[in-house]
Amino acid sequence: MIGAVILAAGSSARMGTNKLLIEIDAGRPIVARVADAAIDAGLSPVVVVTGHEAERVRAALAGSLVTFAHNPRYKDGLAESLKTGLAALPDEVAAALICLGDMPDVDAGHMTRIVSAFDPEGGGEICVPTWQGKRGNPVLFARRFFGEMMNLSGDVGARGLIAANPDLVREVSMEDDAVVTDLDTAAAMSAYRKRR
Repeated sequence: MIGAVILAAGSSARMGTNKLLIEIDAGRPIVARVADAAIDAGLSPVVVVTGHEAERVRAALAGSLVTFAHNPRYKDGLAESLKTGLAALPDEVAAALICLGDMPDVDAGHMTRIVSAFDPEGGGEICVPTWQGKRGNPVLFARRFFGEMMNLSGDVGARGLIAANPDLVREVSMEDDAVVTDLDTAAAMSAYRKRR
């Protein structure tokens, strides 16, 4: 059983508006596209971590087969949201795909490819997507790392765990740049829209 944690608690300060709620293409907010991809990839449960404008994020996901976990300490950094999401996963989850809520082009195919690389028996306990040699997101972590991730603090994700466990990392090459495309600023959003 492999779950997903979608980090959707940030305040989008650099964007100036809640980027997760910006609609792309057929009127789907970015965060809903990420949730749709996780659900379509067969991940379960799909936990969405809310914080800033939690009610609006929940409304954007109305009807989706997701579980919500609210992080009241979202202003303390990414690590708090990560911990909130992991704590919401049931014990039977063997691994979790940690997804950023602002990556609109990551689809079920990307996620399935990452999950397929998970091989705890063969040393593939952290699965990292890459595009042209650059590592991106989402990243899958085996349950054995959850304890260490629960000890993180500040505005850092689990990048340190990847660096500290090179023998357990499996890189998963992708055919497009979706896994390295996140939208943090109005300029990035404008450039993204122009090339679509």
